[in-house]
Amino acid sequence: MPNYLSPGVYVQEVEAGSRPIEGVGTAVAAFVGLAQKGPVNQPTLVTNWSQFANAFGDFMEGSYLAHSVYGYFLNGGGACYIVRIGADGHSPAAQAELPSAKDKALAGLRVLALEAGQPGNEITVEVSEASQPAEDTFKLLVSKGGKVEETYDNVTTRKGKNNVVTAVKNASKLIQLEEIGTAAALEKVPAPGKVTLQGGGAAMPARVTPDEYVGNSADRTGFAGLEAIDNVTMLSVPDLMAAYQRGLIDADQVKAVQLAMIAHCELMGDRVAILDAPPGLNAQQIREWRVDKAGYDSKYATLYWPWIKVFDPVAGQATFVPPSGHMGGIWARSDDTRGVHKAPANEVVRGAISLELQVTKGEHDQLNPQGINVIRAFPGRGIRVWGARTLSSDPAWRYINVRRLFNFIEGSVLLGTQWVVFEPNDMALWQRVKRTISAFLVRVWRDGALFGATPNEAFYVKCDGENNTSESIDAGQLIVEIGVAPVKPAEFVIFKIAQFSGGASLSE
Repeated sequence: MPNYLSPGVYVQEVEAGSRPIEGVGTAVAAFVGLAQKGPVNQPTLVTNWSQFANAFGDFMEGSYLAHSVYGYFLNGGGACYIVRIGADGHSPAAQAELPSAKDKALAGLRVLALEAGQPGNEITVEVSEASQPAEDTFKLLVSKGGKVEETYDNVTTRKGKNNVVTAVKNASKLIQLEEIGTAAALEKVPAPGKVTLQGGGAAMPARVTPDEYVGNSADRTGFAGLEAIDNVTMLSVPDLMAAYQRGLIDADQVKAVQLAMIAHCELMGDRVAILDAPPGLNAQQIREWRVDKAGYDSKYATLYWPWIKVFDPVAGQATFVPPSGHMGGIWARSDDTRGVHKAPANEVVRGAISLELQVTKGEHDQLNPQGINVIRAFPGRGIRVWGARTLSSDPAWRYINVRRLFNFIEGSVLLGTQWVVFEPNDMALWQRVKRTISAFLVRVWRDGALFGATPNEAFYVKCDGENNTSESIDAGQLIVEIGVAPVKPAEFVIFKIAQFSGGASLSE
Protein backbone atom coordinates (compact mmCIF):
# COMPACT_ATOMS: atom_id res chain seq x y z
CA MET A 1 0.00 0.00 0.00
CA PRO A 2 1.40 3.43 -0.89
CA ASN A 3 1.68 6.02 1.85
CA TYR A 4 -0.19 9.31 1.31
CA LEU A 5 1.41 12.01 3.42
CA SER A 6 0.13 15.24 1.94
CA PRO A 7 -3.28 16.31 0.63
CA GLY A 8 -3.79 15.96 -3.09
CA VAL A 9 -5.13 13.79 -5.90
CA TYR A 10 -3.29 10.53 -6.58
CA VAL A 11 -3.55 8.11 -9.49
CA GLN A 12 -2.75 4.46 -9.00
CA GLU A 13 -2.87 1.73 -11.66
CA VAL A 14 -4.44 -1.51 -10.45
CA GLU A 15 -5.18 -4.81 -12.16
CA ALA A 16 -8.81 -5.63 -12.82
CA GLY A 17 -10.34 -8.78 -14.21
CA SER A 18 -8.59 -11.97 -15.24
CA ARG A 19 -5.52 -12.18 -17.39
CA PRO A 20 -6.15 -13.77 -20.77
CA ILE A 21 -4.47 -17.03 -21.76
CA GLU A 22 -3.13 -17.13 -25.29
CA GLY A 23 -3.09 -20.42 -27.15
CA VAL A 24 0.35 -21.88 -27.86
CA GLY A 25 1.48 -23.03 -31.28
CA THR A 26 0.50 -26.56 -32.24
CA ALA A 27 2.34 -27.18 -35.51
CA VAL A 28 6.12 -26.82 -35.21
CA ALA A 29 7.98 -29.86 -36.49
CA ALA A 30 11.53 -31.04 -35.84
CA PHE A 31 13.42 -33.10 -38.42
CA VAL A 32 16.60 -35.07 -37.76
CA GLY A 33 18.67 -36.37 -40.67
CA LEU A 34 21.49 -36.09 -43.19
CA ALA A 35 22.14 -32.96 -45.24
CA GLN A 36 24.68 -31.62 -47.74
CA LYS A 37 25.90 -28.81 -45.53
CA GLY A 38 24.91 -26.64 -42.61
CA PRO A 39 25.42 -26.58 -38.84
CA VAL A 40 25.80 -29.98 -37.19
CA ASN A 41 23.78 -30.96 -34.10
CA GLN A 42 22.43 -27.44 -33.84
CA PRO A 43 18.63 -27.11 -34.07
CA THR A 44 18.08 -24.51 -36.78
CA LEU A 45 14.74 -22.82 -37.43
CA VAL A 46 13.57 -22.61 -41.04
CA THR A 47 10.23 -21.30 -42.22
CA ASN A 48 10.25 -22.16 -45.93
CA TRP A 49 11.98 -24.40 -48.45
CA SER A 50 14.35 -21.66 -49.69
CA GLN A 51 15.73 -21.17 -46.20
CA PHE A 52 16.32 -24.91 -45.86
CA ALA A 53 18.07 -25.11 -49.24
CA ASN A 54 20.33 -22.16 -48.43
CA ALA A 55 21.27 -23.50 -45.01
CA PHE A 56 21.39 -27.27 -45.59
CA GLY A 57 21.57 -27.79 -49.35
CA ASP A 58 19.27 -29.40 -51.87
CA PHE A 59 18.04 -32.96 -52.38
CA MET A 60 20.76 -35.53 -51.74
CA GLU A 61 21.11 -39.13 -52.82
CA GLY A 62 20.86 -41.53 -49.90
CA SER A 63 18.96 -39.09 -47.69
CA TYR A 64 15.25 -38.42 -47.11
CA LEU A 65 15.60 -35.27 -45.01
CA ALA A 66 15.25 -32.81 -47.90
CA HIS A 67 12.29 -34.73 -49.36
CA SER A 68 10.56 -34.77 -45.97
CA VAL A 69 11.08 -31.06 -45.34
CA TYR A 70 9.92 -30.24 -48.88
CA GLY A 71 6.81 -32.39 -48.36
CA TYR A 72 6.22 -30.71 -45.00
CA PHE A 73 6.11 -27.23 -46.52
CA LEU A 74 4.20 -28.44 -49.59
CA ASN A 75 1.42 -29.86 -47.41
CA GLY A 76 0.96 -26.70 -45.36
CA GLY A 77 3.72 -26.80 -42.76
CA GLY A 78 5.01 -23.55 -41.31
CA ALA A 79 8.08 -23.33 -39.09
CA CYS A 80 10.28 -26.32 -38.35
CA TYR A 81 13.63 -27.09 -36.74
CA ILE A 82 16.36 -29.01 -38.56
CA VAL A 83 18.98 -31.08 -36.73
CA ARG A 84 21.75 -32.25 -39.04
CA ILE A 85 23.69 -35.35 -38.04
CA GLY A 86 26.25 -37.66 -39.65
CA ALA A 87 28.52 -34.94 -41.06
CA ASP A 88 31.80 -36.80 -40.46
CA GLY A 89 32.02 -38.30 -43.93
CA HIS A 90 34.36 -37.24 -46.75
CA SER A 91 33.03 -34.80 -49.34
CA PRO A 92 34.70 -34.75 -52.76
CA ALA A 93 36.04 -31.32 -53.67
CA ALA A 94 35.15 -29.60 -56.93
CA GLN A 95 38.01 -29.30 -59.43
CA ALA A 96 38.95 -28.37 -62.97
CA GLU A 97 42.05 -28.39 -65.20
CA LEU A 98 43.54 -25.38 -66.99
CA PRO A 99 44.52 -26.29 -70.60
CA SER A 100 47.99 -25.36 -71.76
CA ALA A 101 48.43 -22.40 -74.11
CA LYS A 102 50.84 -24.39 -76.30
CA ASP A 103 48.64 -27.52 -76.52
CA LYS A 104 45.04 -27.20 -75.35
CA ALA A 105 44.68 -30.96 -75.36
CA LEU A 106 47.04 -31.05 -72.38
CA ALA A 107 46.70 -29.44 -68.95
CA GLY A 108 49.49 -28.10 -66.83
CA LEU A 109 47.56 -26.94 -63.74
CA ARG A 110 44.71 -28.42 -61.74
CA VAL A 111 42.38 -26.18 -59.68
CA LEU A 112 40.86 -27.61 -56.47
CA ALA A 113 38.23 -25.96 -54.26
CA LEU A 114 39.37 -25.51 -50.67
CA GLU A 115 35.83 -26.10 -49.36
CA ALA A 116 34.76 -29.66 -49.99
CA GLY A 117 31.30 -30.47 -51.24
CA GLN A 118 28.88 -28.76 -53.56
CA PRO A 119 29.75 -25.11 -52.67
CA GLY A 120 32.93 -25.58 -54.74
CA ASN A 121 30.83 -26.01 -57.89
CA GLU A 122 30.07 -22.28 -57.76
CA ILE A 123 33.74 -21.29 -58.30
CA THR A 124 34.96 -20.07 -61.71
CA VAL A 125 38.62 -19.49 -62.68
CA GLU A 126 39.49 -17.20 -65.62
CA VAL A 127 42.91 -16.78 -67.27
CA SER A 128 43.54 -13.45 -69.05
CA GLU A 129 46.43 -11.27 -70.19
CA ALA A 130 48.68 -9.85 -67.47
CA SER A 131 49.01 -6.10 -66.90
CA GLN A 132 52.74 -6.51 -67.75
CA PRO A 133 52.61 -8.97 -70.66
CA ALA A 134 55.46 -11.42 -71.12
CA GLU A 135 55.95 -14.86 -72.58
CA ASP A 136 55.12 -16.67 -69.32
CA THR A 137 53.00 -14.19 -67.32
CA PHE A 138 49.22 -14.11 -67.03
CA LYS A 139 46.39 -12.92 -64.78
CA LEU A 140 44.26 -15.33 -62.76
CA LEU A 141 40.72 -14.26 -61.69
CA VAL A 142 38.80 -16.39 -59.15
CA SER A 143 35.03 -15.85 -58.97
CA LYS A 144 32.32 -17.37 -56.81
CA GLY A 145 28.64 -16.97 -57.60
CA GLY A 146 29.48 -14.70 -60.53
CA LYS A 147 31.47 -12.21 -58.42
CA VAL A 148 35.26 -11.84 -58.69
CA GLU A 149 36.70 -12.61 -55.27
CA GLU A 150 40.47 -12.91 -55.89
CA THR A 151 42.92 -11.57 -58.51
CA TYR A 152 46.47 -12.75 -59.14
CA ASP A 153 48.26 -10.52 -61.69
CA ASN A 154 51.61 -11.03 -63.40
CA VAL A 155 51.97 -14.57 -62.09
CA THR A 156 53.99 -17.26 -63.83
CA THR A 157 54.56 -20.99 -63.84
CA ARG A 158 58.31 -20.49 -63.31
CA LYS A 159 59.79 -20.93 -59.87
CA GLY A 160 60.20 -17.76 -57.85
CA LYS A 161 58.26 -15.16 -55.92
CA ASN A 162 55.65 -14.77 -58.69
CA ASN A 163 54.95 -18.47 -59.04
CA VAL A 164 51.19 -18.88 -59.40
CA VAL A 165 50.98 -22.03 -57.26
CA THR A 166 52.83 -20.32 -54.39
CA ALA A 167 50.82 -17.08 -54.70
CA VAL A 168 47.50 -18.93 -54.58
CA LYS A 169 48.64 -21.10 -51.68
CA ASN A 170 49.65 -18.06 -49.62
CA ALA A 171 46.62 -15.86 -50.30
CA SER A 172 43.61 -17.77 -51.65
CA LYS A 173 40.65 -18.64 -49.48
CA LEU A 174 38.80 -20.39 -52.29
CA ILE A 175 41.16 -22.59 -54.31
CA GLN A 176 44.50 -24.33 -54.45
CA LEU A 177 46.62 -25.20 -57.51
CA GLU A 178 48.50 -28.37 -58.38
CA GLU A 179 50.98 -28.89 -61.20
CA ILE A 180 50.23 -31.74 -63.58
CA GLY A 181 52.94 -33.76 -65.30
CA THR A 182 56.65 -33.06 -65.76
CA ALA A 183 56.55 -30.65 -68.70
CA ALA A 184 58.64 -27.50 -68.73
CA ALA A 185 57.34 -24.35 -67.03
CA LEU A 186 56.57 -22.57 -70.33
CA GLU A 187 54.46 -25.48 -71.51
CA LYS A 188 52.31 -25.24 -68.33
CA VAL A 189 51.28 -21.63 -68.94
CA PRO A 190 47.45 -21.82 -69.17
CA ALA A 191 45.54 -20.69 -72.23
CA PRO A 192 43.25 -17.66 -71.92
CA GLY A 193 39.71 -18.66 -71.05
CA LYS A 194 37.34 -19.53 -68.25
CA VAL A 195 36.66 -22.84 -66.50
CA THR A 196 34.11 -23.75 -63.83
CA LEU A 197 34.92 -26.20 -61.07
CA GLN A 198 32.84 -29.36 -61.02
CA GLY A 199 32.48 -32.59 -59.10
CA GLY A 200 31.84 -31.24 -55.63
CA GLY A 201 29.65 -33.79 -53.90
CA ALA A 202 27.71 -34.13 -50.69
CA ALA A 203 29.22 -35.77 -47.64
CA MET A 204 27.84 -39.19 -46.84
CA PRO A 205 28.87 -40.58 -43.48
CA ALA A 206 30.82 -43.78 -43.60
CA ARG A 207 28.92 -45.00 -40.55
CA VAL A 208 25.87 -43.78 -38.67
CA THR A 209 25.12 -45.10 -35.20
CA PRO A 210 21.87 -44.90 -33.22
CA ASP A 211 23.65 -42.61 -30.76
CA GLU A 212 23.97 -39.95 -33.45
CA TYR A 213 20.20 -39.89 -33.94
CA VAL A 214 19.36 -39.98 -30.23
CA GLY A 215 22.14 -37.65 -29.09
CA ASN A 216 22.58 -36.18 -25.64
CA SER A 217 20.54 -33.42 -24.05
CA ALA A 218 23.54 -32.07 -22.11
CA ASP A 219 25.62 -31.70 -25.29
CA ARG A 220 22.57 -30.58 -27.35
CA THR A 221 23.13 -33.33 -29.92
CA GLY A 222 20.62 -35.46 -31.87
CA PHE A 223 16.94 -35.10 -31.13
CA ALA A 224 17.71 -35.15 -27.39
CA GLY A 225 19.03 -31.61 -27.92
CA LEU A 226 15.47 -30.57 -28.77
CA GLU A 227 14.68 -30.66 -25.04
CA ALA A 228 15.89 -27.05 -24.97
CA ILE A 229 13.23 -25.98 -27.50
CA ASP A 230 9.77 -25.76 -25.97
CA ASN A 231 7.66 -24.97 -29.03
CA VAL A 232 8.36 -28.21 -30.96
CA THR A 233 5.17 -30.29 -31.24
CA MET A 234 6.15 -32.98 -33.82
CA LEU A 235 9.25 -35.13 -34.15
CA SER A 236 10.30 -36.91 -37.35
CA VAL A 237 13.52 -38.80 -38.16
CA PRO A 238 13.12 -39.75 -41.85
CA ASP A 239 16.77 -40.60 -42.41
CA LEU A 240 16.55 -43.41 -39.90
CA MET A 241 15.15 -45.43 -42.78
CA ALA A 242 17.81 -44.10 -45.17
CA ALA A 243 20.52 -45.53 -42.92
CA TYR A 244 18.57 -48.78 -42.59
CA GLN A 245 18.30 -49.15 -46.37
CA ARG A 246 22.04 -48.58 -46.81
CA GLY A 247 22.85 -51.21 -44.19
CA LEU A 248 24.40 -48.73 -41.76
CA ILE A 249 22.03 -49.83 -38.99
CA ASP A 250 19.95 -52.98 -38.48
CA ALA A 251 16.32 -53.58 -37.50
CA ASP A 252 17.10 -53.70 -33.77
CA GLN A 253 18.87 -50.36 -33.96
CA VAL A 254 15.89 -48.87 -35.82
CA LYS A 255 13.67 -50.01 -32.97
CA ALA A 256 16.10 -48.57 -30.41
CA VAL A 257 16.01 -45.14 -32.07
CA GLN A 258 12.22 -45.15 -32.39
CA LEU A 259 11.86 -46.15 -28.74
CA ALA A 260 14.14 -43.24 -27.86
CA MET A 261 11.93 -40.93 -29.95
CA ILE A 262 8.87 -42.09 -28.03
CA ALA A 263 10.66 -41.71 -24.70
CA HIS A 264 11.73 -38.18 -25.66
CA CYS A 265 8.16 -37.18 -26.51
CA GLU A 266 6.77 -38.75 -23.32
CA LEU A 267 9.44 -37.02 -21.25
CA MET A 268 8.68 -33.62 -22.78
CA GLY A 269 4.90 -34.20 -22.72
CA ASP A 270 4.23 -31.57 -25.39
CA ARG A 271 5.12 -33.30 -28.66
CA VAL A 272 4.22 -36.40 -30.67
CA ALA A 273 6.57 -38.68 -32.62
CA ILE A 274 5.65 -39.46 -36.23
CA LEU A 275 7.19 -42.86 -36.96
CA ASP A 276 8.00 -44.45 -40.30
CA ALA A 277 7.77 -48.17 -41.04
CA PRO A 278 10.54 -50.03 -42.90
CA PRO A 279 10.19 -49.98 -46.70
CA GLY A 280 8.99 -52.80 -48.89
CA LEU A 281 6.47 -54.36 -46.48
CA ASN A 282 3.10 -55.68 -47.57
CA ALA A 283 -0.05 -55.49 -45.44
CA GLN A 284 0.65 -58.73 -43.57
CA GLN A 285 4.29 -57.85 -42.96
CA ILE A 286 3.54 -54.35 -41.62
CA ARG A 287 1.01 -55.84 -39.20
CA GLU A 288 3.56 -58.40 -38.00
CA TRP A 289 6.21 -55.69 -37.67
CA ARG A 290 3.85 -53.45 -35.69
CA VAL A 291 2.47 -56.16 -33.40
CA ASP A 292 5.26 -58.69 -32.96
CA LYS A 293 8.52 -56.85 -33.63
CA ALA A 294 7.98 -53.21 -32.72
CA GLY A 295 5.16 -53.53 -30.20
CA TYR A 296 5.08 -49.83 -29.38
CA ASP A 297 2.41 -48.66 -26.93
CA SER A 298 2.38 -44.91 -26.44
CA LYS A 299 -0.11 -42.07 -26.68
CA TYR A 300 2.77 -39.83 -27.83
CA ALA A 301 3.53 -41.72 -31.06
CA THR A 302 1.85 -42.38 -34.40
CA LEU A 303 2.69 -44.64 -37.36
CA TYR A 304 1.88 -44.05 -41.03
CA TRP A 305 2.13 -46.55 -43.89
CA PRO A 306 2.79 -47.19 -46.79
CA TRP A 307 5.61 -45.10 -48.25
CA ILE A 308 4.67 -42.55 -50.89
CA LYS A 309 6.16 -41.94 -54.32
CA VAL A 310 7.44 -38.42 -55.06
CA PHE A 311 9.60 -36.90 -57.78
CA ASP A 312 13.33 -36.90 -57.08
CA PRO A 313 15.15 -34.06 -58.90
CA VAL A 314 18.56 -35.66 -58.22
CA ALA A 315 17.74 -38.95 -59.91
CA GLY A 316 15.41 -37.31 -62.43
CA GLN A 317 12.69 -39.84 -61.69
CA ALA A 318 10.14 -40.77 -59.05
CA THR A 319 11.23 -42.45 -55.84
CA PHE A 320 9.61 -43.75 -52.67
CA VAL A 321 10.09 -41.78 -49.45
CA PRO A 322 8.88 -42.29 -45.87
CA PRO A 323 5.65 -40.37 -45.24
CA SER A 324 6.42 -38.72 -41.88
CA GLY A 325 7.41 -35.32 -43.34
CA HIS A 326 4.30 -35.05 -45.49
CA MET A 327 2.13 -36.12 -42.54
CA GLY A 328 3.62 -33.35 -40.37
CA GLY A 329 2.61 -30.84 -43.03
CA ILE A 330 -0.93 -32.25 -43.06
CA TRP A 331 -1.09 -31.88 -39.27
CA ALA A 332 -0.10 -28.23 -39.64
CA ARG A 333 -2.59 -27.68 -42.47
CA SER A 334 -5.43 -29.20 -40.48
CA ASP A 335 -4.55 -27.10 -37.44
CA ASP A 336 -4.54 -23.95 -39.55
CA THR A 337 -7.80 -24.57 -41.40
CA ARG A 338 -9.88 -26.37 -38.76
CA GLY A 339 -8.04 -26.41 -35.44
CA VAL A 340 -5.99 -28.85 -33.41
CA HIS A 341 -9.16 -30.65 -32.31
CA LYS A 342 -9.84 -31.83 -35.87
CA ALA A 343 -8.37 -35.25 -36.62
CA PRO A 344 -5.71 -34.81 -39.35
CA ALA A 345 -7.26 -37.42 -41.62
CA ASN A 346 -9.30 -37.53 -44.84
CA GLU A 347 -6.77 -35.01 -46.16
CA VAL A 348 -5.08 -35.12 -49.57
CA VAL A 349 -1.33 -35.83 -49.54
CA ARG A 350 0.10 -33.12 -51.75
CA GLY A 351 3.07 -34.12 -53.90
CA ALA A 352 2.31 -37.85 -53.72
CA ILE A 353 2.35 -39.46 -57.18
CA SER A 354 1.34 -42.91 -55.99
CA LEU A 355 1.80 -45.33 -53.10
CA GLU A 356 4.22 -48.17 -52.49
CA LEU A 357 1.21 -50.47 -52.12
CA GLN A 358 -2.46 -50.06 -52.98
CA VAL A 359 -4.22 -51.13 -49.79
CA THR A 360 -7.59 -52.89 -49.98
CA LYS A 361 -10.42 -52.45 -47.48
CA GLY A 362 -9.93 -55.99 -46.18
CA GLU A 363 -6.26 -55.27 -45.48
CA HIS A 364 -7.17 -51.96 -43.88
CA ASP A 365 -9.59 -53.75 -41.56
CA GLN A 366 -6.63 -55.65 -40.10
CA LEU A 367 -4.34 -52.63 -39.76
CA ASN A 368 -6.51 -49.85 -38.34
CA PRO A 369 -7.22 -51.58 -34.98
CA GLN A 370 -3.45 -51.89 -34.49
CA GLY A 371 -2.97 -48.11 -34.74
CA ILE A 372 -1.46 -48.18 -38.24
CA ASN A 373 -2.67 -45.07 -40.05
CA VAL A 374 -3.04 -46.18 -43.65
CA ILE A 375 -2.57 -43.87 -46.63
CA ARG A 376 -4.92 -44.90 -49.43
CA ALA A 377 -5.67 -43.93 -53.01
CA PHE A 378 -9.33 -43.40 -53.89
CA PRO A 379 -10.62 -43.11 -57.47
CA GLY A 380 -11.42 -39.51 -58.24
CA ARG A 381 -10.42 -38.34 -54.73
CA GLY A 382 -6.66 -38.66 -54.83
CA ILE A 383 -4.27 -40.05 -52.23
CA ARG A 384 -5.56 -39.42 -48.72
CA VAL A 385 -4.64 -40.10 -45.11
CA TRP A 386 -7.19 -42.61 -43.88
CA GLY A 387 -6.35 -43.01 -40.21
CA ALA A 388 -6.01 -40.82 -37.12
CA ARG A 389 -4.86 -43.09 -34.31
CA THR A 390 -1.98 -43.10 -31.87
CA LEU A 391 -0.09 -46.24 -30.91
CA SER A 392 -1.76 -46.36 -27.49
CA SER A 393 -3.74 -49.34 -26.25
CA ASP A 394 -5.71 -47.02 -23.93
CA PRO A 395 -9.08 -46.19 -25.58
CA ALA A 396 -9.09 -42.77 -23.92
CA TRP A 397 -5.99 -41.78 -25.93
CA ARG A 398 -6.80 -43.64 -29.14
CA TYR A 399 -7.03 -40.58 -31.40
CA ILE A 400 -4.26 -38.19 -32.41
CA ASN A 401 -6.42 -35.09 -32.12
CA VAL A 402 -7.31 -35.86 -28.48
CA ARG A 403 -3.64 -36.17 -27.54
CA ARG A 404 -2.69 -32.99 -29.40
CA LEU A 405 -5.69 -31.07 -28.00
CA PHE A 406 -4.54 -31.88 -24.47
CA ASN A 407 -1.01 -30.83 -25.39
CA PHE A 408 -2.43 -27.52 -26.62
CA ILE A 409 -4.55 -26.92 -23.51
CA GLU A 410 -1.77 -27.94 -21.12
CA GLY A 411 0.82 -25.79 -22.87
CA SER A 412 -1.47 -22.77 -23.05
CA VAL A 413 -2.49 -22.97 -19.40
CA LEU A 414 1.11 -23.51 -18.32
CA LEU A 415 2.37 -20.49 -20.24
CA GLY A 416 -0.59 -18.23 -19.48
CA THR A 417 -0.56 -18.67 -15.69
CA GLN A 418 3.08 -17.90 -14.94
CA TRP A 419 1.94 -14.71 -13.21
CA VAL A 420 0.38 -16.79 -10.41
CA VAL A 421 3.76 -17.87 -9.00
CA PHE A 422 4.53 -16.18 -5.65
CA GLU A 423 1.12 -14.46 -5.49
CA PRO A 424 -0.63 -14.57 -2.06
CA ASN A 425 -2.33 -17.99 -1.93
CA ASP A 426 -5.78 -16.96 -0.77
CA MET A 427 -9.37 -17.20 -1.95
CA ALA A 428 -9.04 -14.08 -4.09
CA LEU A 429 -6.22 -15.74 -6.05
CA TRP A 430 -8.25 -18.93 -6.40
CA GLN A 431 -11.09 -17.04 -8.02
CA ARG A 432 -8.76 -15.12 -10.35
CA VAL A 433 -7.11 -18.32 -11.54
CA LYS A 434 -10.50 -19.98 -11.99
CA ARG A 435 -11.82 -17.06 -14.06
CA THR A 436 -8.66 -16.97 -16.18
CA ILE A 437 -8.74 -20.66 -17.06
CA SER A 438 -12.51 -20.73 -17.54
CA ALA A 439 -12.39 -17.82 -19.98
CA PHE A 440 -9.76 -19.66 -22.03
CA LEU A 441 -11.71 -22.93 -22.05
CA VAL A 442 -14.86 -21.12 -23.17
CA ARG A 443 -12.97 -19.97 -26.24
CA VAL A 444 -11.76 -23.51 -26.85
CA TRP A 445 -15.35 -24.77 -26.53
CA ARG A 446 -16.65 -22.14 -28.94
CA ASP A 447 -14.05 -23.26 -31.48
CA GLY A 448 -15.67 -26.69 -31.41
CA ALA A 449 -12.88 -28.51 -29.57
CA LEU A 450 -14.98 -29.56 -26.54
CA PHE A 451 -18.12 -31.66 -26.46
CA GLY A 452 -21.20 -30.17 -24.82
CA ALA A 453 -24.17 -27.93 -25.46
CA THR A 454 -23.03 -25.48 -22.77
CA PRO A 455 -19.66 -24.64 -21.19
CA ASN A 456 -20.75 -26.43 -18.00
CA GLU A 457 -21.15 -29.64 -20.01
CA ALA A 458 -17.84 -29.16 -21.82
CA PHE A 459 -15.45 -28.50 -18.92
CA TYR A 460 -15.08 -27.64 -15.26
CA VAL A 461 -12.43 -25.78 -13.25
CA LYS A 462 -12.18 -26.48 -9.52
CA CYS A 463 -10.02 -24.28 -7.28
CA ASP A 464 -11.36 -23.89 -3.75
CA GLY A 465 -10.73 -24.89 -0.17
CA GLU A 466 -11.53 -28.52 -0.90
CA ASN A 467 -8.50 -29.12 -3.08
CA ASN A 468 -6.37 -26.39 -1.45
CA THR A 469 -6.11 -27.54 2.15
CA SER A 470 -4.07 -25.82 4.82
CA GLU A 471 -1.41 -28.50 4.43
CA SER A 472 -0.99 -27.85 0.71
CA ILE A 473 -1.00 -24.08 1.31
CA ASP A 474 1.74 -24.48 3.94
CA ALA A 475 3.70 -26.48 1.38
CA GLY A 476 3.47 -23.54 -1.04
CA GLN A 477 1.11 -25.32 -3.43
CA LEU A 478 -1.85 -24.01 -5.39
CA ILE A 479 -3.86 -26.91 -6.82
CA VAL A 480 -6.29 -26.37 -9.70
CA GLU A 481 -8.35 -29.26 -11.06
CA ILE A 482 -9.43 -29.02 -14.70
CA GLY A 483 -11.68 -31.44 -16.56
CA VAL A 484 -12.50 -31.24 -20.26
CA ALA A 485 -14.65 -33.32 -22.62
CA PRO A 486 -12.74 -33.48 -25.94
CA VAL A 487 -14.53 -34.09 -29.20
CA LYS A 488 -13.62 -37.34 -30.95
CA PRO A 489 -13.68 -38.05 -34.68
CA ALA A 490 -16.53 -39.84 -36.40
CA GLU A 491 -14.28 -42.71 -37.47
CA PHE A 492 -17.12 -45.06 -38.37
CA VAL A 493 -20.10 -43.47 -40.09
CA ILE A 494 -23.05 -45.88 -40.07
CA PHE A 495 -26.26 -45.41 -42.02
CA LYS A 496 -29.04 -47.82 -41.11
CA ILE A 497 -31.37 -48.23 -44.07
CA ALA A 498 -34.55 -50.31 -43.88
CA GLN A 499 -37.36 -51.07 -46.29
CA PHE A 500 -40.86 -50.27 -45.18
CA SER A 501 -44.29 -49.96 -46.70
CA GLY A 502 -45.51 -46.48 -47.43
CA GLY A 503 -48.97 -47.24 -46.01
CA ALA A 504 -50.79 -46.63 -49.29
CA SER A 505 -54.29 -48.13 -49.57
CA LEU A 506 -56.66 -48.79 -52.44
CA SER A 507 -60.18 -47.38 -52.48
CA GLU A 508 -63.06 -47.45 -54.97
